[in-house]
Amino acid sequence: MNIILVPGLWLDASSWDAVVPALERSGHSVHALTMPGVGVPAAQSDRIGIADWVDAVVDEIDRSSGLVVLVGHSGGGNVVYGAADARPERVARIVFVDTFPPGDGGSIWEFPVVDGVIPFPGWDFFEDQEIADLDEPTRARVAATAKTVPALVPTDPLRLHDERRRRVPVTMLTGTVPAAEIRDIIASAPDWAEELAAVQDLDIVELHSGHWPQFSQPDNLAAEIASAAGR
Repeated sequence: MNIILVPGLWLDASSWDAVVPALERSGHSVHALTMPGVGVPAAQSDRIGIADWVDAVVDEIDRSSGLVVLVGHSGGGNVVYGAADARPERVARIVFVDTFPPGDGGSIWEFPVVDGVIPFPGWDFFEDQEIADLDEPTRARVAATAKTVPALVPTDPLRLHDERRRRVPVTMLTGTVPAAEIRDIIASAPDWAEELAAVQDLDIVELHSGHWPQFSQPDNLAAEIASAAGR
């Protein structure tokens, strides 16, 4: 299977380095992406938005032969869902790593803009449960390699057009929200979770991790991605 890995904010393709080898040993062809404008000054990235990130994934799908599995971590989940909306017939499965499928018009989050870009806000910005399984050396390493994000990307609305995306099988690898809580959200179907409730084929797998399992438990994450790709 062709597996396309899309990182979350402030991360590039290297954030998957500890995950890729195990996936390749499982026989998969793996493509880890760096999104447009990541680490680029505002003068060259100020017009880059979420649509450009989606287009970058669509281009990778179009370069691949056969079906693909799209894996999106955190804000990368919005990106892969937009790409699945654009190419639903080419996507065998979507894997969300500690994130939810967004609805039409949804955005990632709002973060402070500095010098026209969005730098990594520091670990204190996040909740304890999101970072509890990252030891201090890992936090220092990730923070040192974190890159800026184009200012428009996190707040840009994602536009969805093809309801066939809801037929694409989805696996949620959840680290910070218990599976039972996700099932309760689906049952109550609040407006913000309308897209999640509309997914027709959904698996939920608990990772028992924080928000960055590619750093805290890469082998387990790789095993769960491989398992999802094999379904």
